[in-house]
Amino acid sequence: MSTTSSNHAGADYVKIFDTTLRDGEQSPGCTMNVEEKVAIARQLERLNVDIIEAGFAASSPGDFEAVRRIAEALERPAVLSLSRTRDEDVDAALKAVEGARRPGVHIFIATSDIHLKYKLNMTREDVLNAATWAVTRAKRHLDHIEFSCEDASRSDWDYMAKICAEVIRAGARIINLPDTTGHAIPEEFGRMFAYMREHVAGADEVIWSAHCHNDLGLAVANSLAAVRNGARQVECTINGIGERAGNTSMEEVVMAIRTRKDLMEVRTGIDTRQIYPASRLLSQIIGQPVPPNKPIVGDNAFAHEAGIHQDGVLKNKLTYEIMKPEDIGIPSNKLVLGKHSGRHAFVNRLQELGVDPATIDVEKAFAAFKALCDKKKIVYDDDILALANEETRRTAERFELVDVIVMSSSRTEPRAEVTMRVAGEERNAAATGDGMVDACYKAIYKIAGITPALERYSVKAITGGTDALGEVSCLVREDGMTVAGQGAHSDIVMASALALVNALNRLKARAAGAAARAVEGP
Repeated sequence: MSTTSSNHAGADYVKIFDTTLRDGEQSPGCTMNVEEKVAIARQLERLNVDIIEAGFAASSPGDFEAVRRIAEALERPAVLSLSRTRDEDVDAALKAVEGARRPGVHIFIATSDIHLKYKLNMTREDVLNAATWAVTRAKRHLDHIEFSCEDASRSDWDYMAKICAEVIRAGARIINLPDTTGHAIPEEFGRMFAYMREHVAGADEVIWSAHCHNDLGLAVANSLAAVRNGARQVECTINGIGERAGNTSMEEVVMAIRTRKDLMEVRTGIDTRQIYPASRLLSQIIGQPVPPNKPIVGDNAFAHEAGIHQDGVLKNKLTYEIMKPEDIGIPSNKLVLGKHSGRHAFVNRLQELGVDPATIDVEKAFAAFKALCDKKKIVYDDDILALANEETRRTAERFELVDVIVMSSSRTEPRAEVTMRVAGEERNAAATGDGMVDACYKAIYKIAGITPALERYSVKAITGGTDALGEVSCLVREDGMTVAGQGAHSDIVMASALALVNALNRLKARAAGAAARAVEGP
């Protein structure tokens, strides 16, 4: 298991650039608050990623604060902020990362003719000058400068080669060629990297990076093709979250490199045992469950139902398994603690699951764990992770759920009474509805004073049995903004209420910083 430092050079070393907190967060419903971003960043550090793109500092005060907090919190990874080729962007990025042990700035501008004409309204010469100016400005303050040719896969290669040569001369040390629209196929994307490395002056002085989107389902394949053609940095996200169909999935590209090292002949520094905890933590925080058939981290990734498969696996796992669950951090025995377990054992298990105790109220989480132990015969890892993240979701919120009382009968309309704190003030409301959850939601809307559209509502049992902790995810939309919420509780109505309240808090936070989220990026 490699825990190689990102400082390890070598032609066979591929850096992992994680953009979960920037490009990933731009995905509808994936908004995170500052504390949640810091929790994810700490897990990325445990994963041993080389670079973390912590956000887009110039986009909003919230993004600036998140980048600043992450920069100051982490010890090992380089921490970057995204920046357009504007003086205010570059200055904000530099200021946000100044507290990092290894600060960096990621500057981008589009290079495809379609973007120049319809988005930027700039000439090729204008873009060349803007790119060179921005890199030169940033270079006065730090050395870790990455430059991206946005929409590289639809750009003229010779024009891109000219821009890349100039920004290298100005001080860029990483050149990123993104497939911004997910348009490329592996053969042509690989050829583009080979061409650029051959034709750009100073190509041997920089690291070439691939940033792929998954619109055609080829993000991982394109990233691997880039690596095969000399790229030594891959930009990716946990669970592949991101704009539209998502980004390159970190866990997929890392495990492909590891599993097929005979063909790839490269390595990463990722501690793969932290992959599953990272996947679960992100899923809990953003309220979006991992699809069961998701490669590497989905519930079915190591499941075998067909009789011939089961027979083969029982005889020798290598017949149908190319990886071991333990390789990605799935515990061989998920049964953990019980009602007689102490606080120390609880905290230790949180750390093993990728939760930093400093980011939650441990006493409240431990009390919730003890209460759950009284209700359930068996408490599993996923139960504990859900409890921990429920405490994370309750941090610094405008709306806080206090109590829910529901009444339902086959002869009367379901009724709910809800008590909430709004900015510290306790309020009550009652409502009837088409079912207990509907009544509960109507009462919450009365208290909150908003009625967003409920676009998705899903329930799943985190673990088996009728005493299972229930996990509810919901997606709400208002004024063009979509956010996800999640709640976990042994009572499904309470879990539903927690999920909606979580979503409403995210909606308020998103509205406060929405004005500046106008740029998609690479």
